[in-house]
Formats: sequence, structure tokens, C-alpha cells
Amino acid sequence: MKRLSPILLFAVFVWAQARPGAAQGVASPPASPQNPPSSAESAPALPVDLENARKAKALLDQAIQALGGQAYLNVRDMQLAGRTYSFHHGRPTSNGIQFWRFIQYPDKDRIELTKERDVAQLYNGDKGYEITYKGPHPMEEKDLADYLRRRRFSLETVLRTWLNSPGVALFYEGNAIAAEHPALQVTLINSRNESVTLYFDVDTHLPIKKTFIWRDPVDKQRNLEEEIYDNYRPVQGIMTPYDVARYFNGDMSNQRFLNSAAYNQGLDPAMFDPNSGYNPNKQPGKK
Repeated sequence: MKRLSPILLFAVFVWAQARPGAAQGVASPPASPQNPPSSAESAPALPVDLENARKAKALLDQAIQALGGQAYLNVRDMQLAGRTYSFHHGRPTSNGIQFWRFIQYPDKDRIELTKERDVAQLYNGDKGYEITYKGPHPMEEKDLADYLRRRRFSLETVLRTWLNSPGVALFYEGNAIAAEHPALQVTLINSRNESVTLYFDVDTHLPIKKTFIWRDPVDKQRNLEEEIYDNYRPVQGIMTPYDVARYFNGDMSNQRFLNSAAYNQGLDPAMFDPNSGYNPNKQPGKK
């Protein structure tokens, strides 16, 4: 993103905090003696920063509609199944692992691994656990921090939470190339001065790519994380990317291919309790 002057950033932040109707759409300037209702020819020009933010908001609204509109915004839980591949410095570290994933918004996540589903990663709030035949144990601090960061910058969090939060500034940045596709680019900056950049297909308006930068608390180095979304399919009225690739500082770190997805099926609360003894192979309907 181009460097913006402190004055411009301050002006956009003040505007973002003062717009109470942002979640429902961008309101027109109120009528006044200096700004009477009139035709487009006689209306005063909008300030450049305000017009830019409006373009960004319009593009984000188009993306949400492309993803399913209210059906997308009303997702309470999600079930995914497929195969995941891990990489180190861009090279695959395995032949892939079957996975089943269960997400309950806003902060519960369970990932079951292997064909037997006997290894699980469980996240509940800001806590994480690894569950094996030996039982649950707390996740290593670095692995948990990496997951919580990705959740905070996830596409769902940005479009469903950031966009409606006070103090979020929007910047339309025009044409770009993302994953070798023509795209339109938008950056959001939240009240914590965290930023994420989204790229949308110029024709479908679906998200193609997401990037964000964070600074390592230990070595203070800047790290770039990217996600590429592809092979969208409609599931219950929601456009779902069946292929997702994640990159870390330019190298592929994970690739995921879905073979099924479902929404709002209702999830057993026991699956998010590390001490419940939940066994996915002994649930009703399982053979």
C-alpha cells in the first residue's frame, strides 16, 4: 500500500468513527444551506479521501453479495472435509493428510486429522489443545499464537467483524494482479493499526487473495502472510473456495483441497471441550 500522510490517515479515521450507519451502507451527506439536495451537476464534489473510502466500501459490499449476501453473513457454524498438505520453505513435507474441520463462530474450531480421526487440534476462545490417544494437552505457545493471529486476520473475520467495527478505515487501491488474475484491491486498517489487503476478481467480485503483515515479537522482523482462494462452488447459497493456499514470506506453507462443505448443521458442544471424551467415530449415524 502506498504510504499515506498522517493528516490523510487521521481524516479517514475520524470519518470512519463518525459514521454510525456504516454496517448498513454509506449514508449521503445531510442536506444543509451549504449542501442542499440538488442534481448531480450542482452537488459539491466529495473530498478525495471520502470518495475513496466509499469506493472501497462499495467493493466490499459487492464481495459479500457475491459470497452469498445474508446467507454468508448468517453462517453460525461450518463443517469442512478434505485433504491438507504442509510445506517447509515451499517444499512439501508429506503426501497430505485427511482432515475434518468444525467451526463454530466466533471462536471455536476443531480439526481432526488422519483417516482414523484420532488426532485433533482444538481451539476454544484463546486456548488451544492437541488431543491424541494419550488425551488432551495444551498446545505449544508459538503454534497457538500463529493460529490466533490467522483467525484474527481470517477472511471471515475481516468481512464479518472488521468491516462493522468502529474506527476501521477503508482504502480503495484500484487495479491489481492477484494469483495471475485481474483484481481490484482494498486495504482495511482497524483501530489497533492492523491492516489487511484484499483482492477481488474484477468480474465475479469474489475474493482471490488476502495479505497481511505482522512483526515477530522476538526478532522484530516483518512477516508477510498470504492466502489464495480458488475453485469456488455454491454450497447452500454460499460461494465456498474448495482450494486454499497459504504462503509465508513468499513460500507456500499449506495447501488445502475440500471434498465437502456444509453450513449451519448444528454442532455438538462436546467437540469443543477438551475434557469431554468426545469421539468422532462413536457419534449417532457413524458405523
